Amino acid sequence: ISHDKRRNYCLIASKQQLKMGNAPTGKGRRKGSRAKNKQYKRTVWLCNRSKDRDEIQDKIEKMQENGEDVQNPAIPFDDELPGGGQFYCVETDKHFIDAKALAAHKKTRAYKKRCKELKEEKYTQESAEWAAGMTKEVLPPAHAKK
Repeated sequence: ISHDKRRNYCLIASKQQLKMGNAPTGKGRRKGSRAKNKQYKRTVWLCNRSKDRDEIQDKIEKMQENGEDVQNPAIPFDDELPGGGQFYCVETDKHFIDAKALAAHKKTRAYKKRCKELKEEKYTQESAEWAAGMTKEVLPPAHAKK
């Protein structure tokens, strides 16, 4: 096939793709391509969601009030948890199979990011209302009595 014929064939093929609605979009990914992606579904599934920052901050506060060690909490042996529940990271609320895996986890970006988040001030209902503009500001009277 000559160069001109090949070029015309490619143009016709791309026009047909556009009519049929299956032309590549964006970064070459089809629309709805995550519908059959099992790995994506497993990570996004609600039961796999990590705990929120304020929940973990509450847990750490309770542990400190009770005098427990935050870095190495005393957890009874449980066969159903990885590593019997003996290797637990409080900051990310995850169990690991051995001390080596826990040490490797503590070097990761996700762990360091979570630790930085936990150092910030805890969310409260008052701060949420303030951010939403629901608080009433107390102003001095405009015309004070003399």
